[in-house]
Amino acid sequence: MPLLPYALARPFLFGLDAETAHELTMASLARTQGTPLQWAYCAGLVDDPISLAGLNFPNRVGLAAGLDKNARCIDGLGAMGFGFVEVGTVTPKAQPGNPRPRMFRLPQAQALINRLGFNNEGLDAFIANVVRSRFRSQGRILGLNIGKNAATPIDHATSDYLSGLDGVYPHADYVTVNISSPNTQNLRSLQNDAALDGLLGALAQRRESLAREHHRRVPLFVKIAPDLDASQVALIAAALRRHGMDGVVATNTTINRDAVKGMPHAEEAGGLSGAPLLQASNRIISELRAALGPDFPIIGVGGILSAEDAASKIRAGADVVQIYTGLIYKGPELVAQAARAIKAMRAA
Repeated sequence: MPLLPYALARPFLFGLDAETAHELTMASLARTQGTPLQWAYCAGLVDDPISLAGLNFPNRVGLAAGLDKNARCIDGLGAMGFGFVEVGTVTPKAQPGNPRPRMFRLPQAQALINRLGFNNEGLDAFIANVVRSRFRSQGRILGLNIGKNAATPIDHATSDYLSGLDGVYPHADYVTVNISSPNTQNLRSLQNDAALDGLLGALAQRRESLAREHHRRVPLFVKIAPDLDASQVALIAAALRRHGMDGVVATNTTINRDAVKGMPHAEEAGGLSGAPLLQASNRIISELRAALGPDFPIIGVGGILSAEDAASKIRAGADVVQIYTGLIYKGPELVAQAARAIKAMRAA
């Protein structure tokens, strides 16, 4: 258990602007990871291994991409008991993202809206941070999430993804291709059939050459949106199979506001995450599982605010799950709670 219950820190953090609180938290983690102060938030690792996409995950609860865009805090976040951590999204070139304010809490709904826009320090700084981390040497799994620069025209997006894949490939246990953020103009159009075929075909071809060069085949996952209908899910599932992708991350944030209508900040542009996303994400997971069969790896993410929420994703068809907004509302304790609940459910 962490030495300092999150309930003591949360009122202070929630008294700050959401992005300021986030930056303060990440700066604190960066300073304290690997030091005795890490015991303030570290937790034991729940042992519940699973082999997925050729990787051995020590347990089934991971950190979703977006929290640590620059890979500064891999070891500190890993100390919270995550079996795997995914960092990014990183773009080839550094970019500031969208103008502030761009992150908003909706406490009544246990939700966040963000329109950060892939703000990050660029691929070179990202890789340097990854190389400094010790998380992978502890036998845990590190995913690196890649995207395109805002200034890159959508019809040239593939070149950015190939640059990202080239850069992160030697340092990743798996790579996630983010085509589903609502905060980069036209990005979600890459989920359409023809665009997706072109992108995944190019990535698959590049991955084969990288595998020969580095003598290891790094799994490729694709992160998709929750705002898809069943026919779109079926098309994406077929494309994943057709191009030899190794897994899918379901899902990113939603642009739907039905669950938060009338609340302060509900009409802010951006992606909505947190509790209102749970059912939409679980629906996509169920449809993917039906389309992809029992053995295709699915990482379930979206709306996990409790141990039961995590278990619901496994029941929907996910193999492992990821947390982001739940960590902000519930603190590091949620990691072990979720991992224990999944382990108990499987043993029942």
